Amino acid sequence: MSALTPEVVEFLAHGTRTGMLGWTAKDGRPLVAPVWFLVEDDTIVFNTGAGTAKGRAIVRDPRVVLTADLAAPPYAFVQVQGVAEISEDPAELLRIATALGGRYMGADRAEEFGRRNGVPGELVVRIRPTRVVAALDMTA
Repeated sequence: MSALTPEVVEFLAHGTRTGMLGWTAKDGRPLVAPVWFLVEDDTIVFNTGAGTAKGRAIVRDPRVVLTADLAAPPYAFVQVQGVAEISEDPAELLRIATALGGRYMGADRAEEFGRRNGVPGELVVRIRPTRVVAALDMTA
């Protein structure tokens, strides 16, 4: 499948699952790092620094993959392969950083994390899915 189904969105949006973002380094090595993410408008969205390894890599080659899992029974995972689009729009940076802060740190700290992470030098990254692989109950 190439779209986020309602079941996949529900899985990805549940609690504070951390995404594991994969990309290709300049020298061809595969790399993975954790990211806080949201599901919004049929995309996966997160912030990262423009000068980080993942920020530089996404500018160079926008093909990425994000995987989130459930590490307890019934064990599950979703893998979203896609093409990343970036924005440095200040209002969008602040909005996404605040929403991420609320999801992962709680509503009472959302604005704090928005002010900290929604600043110049950060990127908003949207993954537009090209392929979605999901196993939502691996014990069945």
